[in-house]
Amino acid sequence: MPPSVGMSVRERRDAVRAAGLRPVQIWVPDMRRPGFAGERLRQSRVVAPTDAALADLGDPQDP
Repeated sequence: MPPSVGMSVRERRDAVRAAGLRPVQIWVPDMRRPGFAGERLRQSRVVAPTDAALADLGDPQDP
């Protein structure tokens, strides 16, 4: 009989932890939610003046 799904998941998690990694959970905005596009646009307009001001400083990646 093959191992249960739970046992397979546990073994995989144990192997990843043994490799020095740890699990994390990341919550991101749901882009499918009604109103997301409007909020994205609003926030973009709020930060646009700062982005324009920082552009005068040059590219931080340029030596």
